[in-house]
Amino acid sequence: MIVVRAPLRLSFVGGGTDQPGFYKRAPGRVVSTTIDKFVYLVINRTPLIKKVSARYSASETVNHPSELQHTRIRAALTDLGIESGIEVGSFASLPAKTGLGSSSSFTVALLKGLHAFKGSKLDSREVAEAASRLEMELIQEPIGKQDQYAAAFGGFNMFQFNADNSVEVTSMFLSYKNHLGLEQHLLLFFTGLTRAASSVLTEQREKLDAKFETYRTMADSVSEFAERLAAADFKGLGGMLHDGWQKKKSLASGVSSSVIDRLYDAGMNAGAWGGKVAGAGGGGCVMFLASPETHTTIRASVAKVAHENNLQDFQEIPVHFSKSGAEILYNGDWAVHLG
Repeated sequence: MIVVRAPLRLSFVGGGTDQPGFYKRAPGRVVSTTIDKFVYLVINRTPLIKKVSARYSASETVNHPSELQHTRIRAALTDLGIESGIEVGSFASLPAKTGLGSSSSFTVALLKGLHAFKGSKLDSREVAEAASRLEMELIQEPIGKQDQYAAAFGGFNMFQFNADNSVEVTSMFLSYKNHLGLEQHLLLFFTGLTRAASSVLTEQREKLDAKFETYRTMADSVSEFAERLAAADFKGLGGMLHDGWQKKKSLASGVSSSVIDRLYDAGMNAGAWGGKVAGAGGGGCVMFLASPETHTTIRASVAKVAHENNLQDFQEIPVHFSKSGAEILYNGDWAVHLG
């Protein structure tokens, strides 16, 4: 049995510029961090059971991976030539479709685990590229590369996406004071609204040419964000998040909604310096940066709007940053081989 996990991520600025349609023409840049919320996968070898089983929100047992409904597991097993004698089960700290990159975290964990199942090891860059290939080429999701790289590498990073498809990864080593300070100024709420990112991202892709300069401005903001973070200018960072959110809303009609706007406005009116909706938008999580003295008021104001709109799954998500990227927690296969 193999147990593997990959972290979820929070993206601050530059989101969307990791799409090939943009970085093939100008460098894409993103700043993100992984958090202490994870996707877990358990992979079990079943040599006496000539089947393929997948356990997630549904349960499937089939004769061949091509019969699976789960697109990522089907594509990964088929691509790696694993045809039978395997069970794959998944678990997660948070619901799916929260805008925290869980789909790509799943893919990263899956591929790291399946390669271990076959007796090989993938380093962070190799598993990030393998996950990007599976999602962008094999199942043709209209996404970029930032989530796969964030989950694979872990920590606080600046990513640059280049026209030759290379990705530059720059670790941002925060002082303990800045690390703790950013956590203490951050609020994250799960709205209870979930959505598939593909519909929003497809519209963004279709409008990319018309919005190209907006994307360029978003990519160029990354260096300023890094400078303000190094200076512990949390209020300035909040202002940058707000500006980025306004730009992001202009990229596609589904990025925001009337309910999301009400939640966001409630936080801002209660004293937040700025914020954004995590991921592609349309649902998921809303994040704010604000002085800790205002957090109680912000919580109450945002929760009031959630109650008025009957968002029954609305909740605050406590967040701590995580340095861990995708990792194998247990590999019983190696133990058997070594024993």
